Amino acid sequence: MELELAGELAQGADTKIVLFVMDGLGGLPHAETGRTELETAYIPHLDRVAKESVCGFTLPVGPGITPGSGPGHLALFGYDPLKFNIGRGVLEAAGIDFDLQPSDVAARGNFCTVDGTGRIVDRRAGRISTEDSARLVAGLRDIRVDALKQGSGRTEVFIEPVREHRFVLVLRGDGLSDAIADTDPQAEGAEPLPLRATSPEGEATAGLVAKFLEAAKKYLADKAPANMLLLRGFAKRPDWPAMPDLFKLRPAAVAHYPMYRGLAKLVGMETLPVGPALEDSIATLRENWGRFDFFFVHYKYTDTAGEDGDFDRKVAKLEEVNEAIDSLVELEPDVLMVTGDHSTPATMAAHSWHPVPFMLRSKWNRADPCTMFNEVELQQGTLGTFPAKEALPLAMAHAGRFKKYGA
Repeated sequence: MELELAGELAQGADTKIVLFVMDGLGGLPHAETGRTELETAYIPHLDRVAKESVCGFTLPVGPGITPGSGPGHLALFGYDPLKFNIGRGVLEAAGIDFDLQPSDVAARGNFCTVDGTGRIVDRRAGRISTEDSARLVAGLRDIRVDALKQGSGRTEVFIEPVREHRFVLVLRGDGLSDAIADTDPQAEGAEPLPLRATSPEGEATAGLVAKFLEAAKKYLADKAPANMLLLRGFAKRPDWPAMPDLFKLRPAAVAHYPMYRGLAKLVGMETLPVGPALEDSIATLRENWGRFDFFFVHYKYTDTAGEDGDFDRKVAKLEEVNEAIDSLVELEPDVLMVTGDHSTPATMAAHSWHPVPFMLRSKWNRADPCTMFNEVELQQGTLGTFPAKEALPLAMAHAGRFKKYGA
C-alpha cells in the first residue's frame, strides 16, 4: 500500500496492535533431520496461536532479494524498502542517541579479525565484549586527529561504541558526501574492500575516511582478535514521514539493540528503556501498555544463532520465545502479529532470500487451516506469500483503524 493511501484511510480507534519480530526467523531443513529450526523446536504455545491466526509468509523486499535488517524492518513498519532505504550508519547512530546533524555522514563499523595475508577470518572479531570494544574505540579516538588533520580543518570525527564488535563513525563538516562504498565484503575468506567513492561528489570525503583507515589499521595491528575494522552503510539522516502522522498511531519500540531502536526512532516511534532479556521486554510492554496503541517488540537472538550457524541454539531461542508468547496473548491486543524481518537459516549462517513465516491473530481474522507455526505448515495459510510492507495495513484493518475506501 502506498503511504499516501494509508494516510487517507487511517483513523483513530481504541485498539492495540503488537508486532513481535523474531529477527532472522525463517530457516531451512537440517541436513540430517530434514526439519527446519521451527519444525524441530517444541513450541506448543506458538502453535496454538497459529491455530487462532491467519497465516502465510512475507517477502521483505522482493523475490530472490536477500534483505538487510533495515529494509526488513522498514517493510514491517509499512514503508516500501525500495523507496525508503537508509545506510546502516544512521541506524546505529540514532540507536545510541547520537545527535546526528543533517549534514553528518555516519558509517557502521565492525571490528574484525584478519590473518597474516590480510584476509578476513572473522567479521565480528569473535563478538568481542562491549567493554573491549569501548577500549578499542578510545584508542581510535586518540589517533583520529592525526589521521585527518591533512584534510579539511573544519571536519570533526566522532567514534562511538555500540554493542559488542560494533561501533559508529561520524564525520561532521562542510561539503561532506555519503557517496562512499562499503569496505565490508560481508564474507569471510576475502580481503576488506578498498575504500572508494561511488560518485565524484564523494571523492573528498572518501579521502578523509581513507586517512582514518590507514591510521586505524596501524593501531589495531597488534590488537587481535580485533586487528582490523570494516565500514559499511555510509549515510546521512533522512527526512521521512512519521508513523504517528501516517497511521494515526501512538507507536513504541521495545528493542534493546541500538540499530533497531535507531530505525524505530527514524519512523517516529518512542523507544522505551529495556534490558537485554526477553522477560525484560515483556515487563516493559506491561508497564507501558496504557500509554501506546502500537508496540514493536524485537527479539534478536534467533538471528544471532542463525548467523553463527548454530542450529541447536536457534532452536533453543525459538523455544524461549514459545515460553513467553502467552504473556503477549494475556495482554489481549486487538491484533498480534508474529513474524521476522528476514530469514537467517543456520545451515547458511547468513541472511537469505527465503520468505518469512507470518501469523496474525485477531477476533476478525477468518479460519485458517494451519495448526503449527513452521515453514511447512504455513504453506497452507490463506495469506499465501505477500509483500511485508502490506503487513501493517493488514493489522490496521483488523484493528478497525482503516476507513472504507471509495463510495
